Amino acid sequence: MNYRERIGTKENPLTLKTPPLLSEYTMHVDEKGGEDILVCTVGKTILHYQLRSLEDAQKMLHEHRDWMEMGSKDEKVDTKEGTFEDWGRSSSNPVGGFYGMKKGFKGRFGMYIPPLLEALGMAEITHEKRGNKIRGNQ
Repeated sequence: MNYRERIGTKENPLTLKTPPLLSEYTMHVDEKGGEDILVCTVGKTILHYQLRSLEDAQKMLHEHRDWMEMGSKDEKVDTKEGTFEDWGRSSSNPVGGFYGMKKGFKGRFGMYIPPLLEALGMAEITHEKRGNKIRGNQ
């Protein structure tokens, strides 16, 4: 899939909303160290995630076959087992750890990646005030 075209560039990023639909942020594809990455901009905070996380997450959700709590924690905070956030930093995921790439800002995978997966038609999410869930498109 041509993510650069679908997600956008620094000059023309994709605008998304957090799962509760309260806050906007942007996502675009850029290059770092010769590798395409996701760049998530939330206000003045910039997070980097591995681009491969999108296809890895889609595969995991397809195999999970049910709703999964998203969870969303900062890098240094423990996650609830079985959540999307927990999977995004687990030693048992395809990269063997965090999909987040920026030291001190590797967390919040469960907040910012699910709306992107939904926008790309790769998953669906709930939009409650709290306790949102994600599942792969059936």
